[in-house]
Amino acid sequence: MRTSRTAAGLALLLAALPLAASAHVGVDGGLHHGFTTGFLHPLTGADHLAAMLAVGLWSALTARRAWPDLLWAPLGFASMLLVGALLGLAGLSVPAVEPMIAASVLVLGLLVATRRRLPPLAAGTLVGCFALFHGAAHGYELAGVSGAALTLAGMLAATVLLHAVGFAIGALLRQGNRWLPRIAGAAVALFGVALLGGVA
Repeated sequence: MRTSRTAAGLALLLAALPLAASAHVGVDGGLHHGFTTGFLHPLTGADHLAAMLAVGLWSALTARRAWPDLLWAPLGFASMLLVGALLGLAGLSVPAVEPMIAASVLVLGLLVATRRRLPPLAAGTLVGCFALFHGAAHGYELAGVSGAALTLAGMLAATVLLHAVGFAIGALLRQGNRWLPRIAGAAVALFGVALLGGVA
C-alpha cells in the first residue's frame, strides 16, 4: 500500500513537469562556468529534465533483463549528449535543435505512456539521436565561456543522476497501478506538443 502511494506521488510529480519553465540557449545569461552551474542547468530546464527522467523511466518500465537492457538507453543518451555538446562548443551548426528537443520530449513521453519495448541497441540509438540535439544546445551556450570543460562535466553528472531518478520512479511504477505510467508519459508527451507549438 505504501509503495503504491509512493509510486502515485512520483507519477504526479513527473506529470507536473509541464508546469515548469523551459531553459535553453541564452536563458541563463551566459553564467555557465564550472561544475556546479553545469550540474544545475539540466535541473532548471523543464525540457531537459523531462527528457532525461523519461529515459530512465522508460528503461525501467520496459527492460526484460536487469542491467544489460537498462543501460542501453541511458548510456546512449549520455554519450551522445557529450558528442552534441562538443559539436556546439566547436561552433558546428546542428540544424533544428529546438524542434528536435521538443520532439524528443514528445516521443519519450509516448514511449513511457505506451511502455513500448525496443531492442536495446535500437533504444540506445533512438535516445542517442535525440541527445545529440540536447547536447548541441548546451554546447552553443558554453562556446567561448571559461570553465566549459568543468561545466560540461557537471551537466553529464546531472544527466546520469536524472536517469537514475527516472529509473527509480519506473521501478516503483512497475509494481503499481498500470495507469500511473500512462498518465505520467501522457503528461510528458503533451509537454512535448506544447514545446513543438512554441517553436513552430
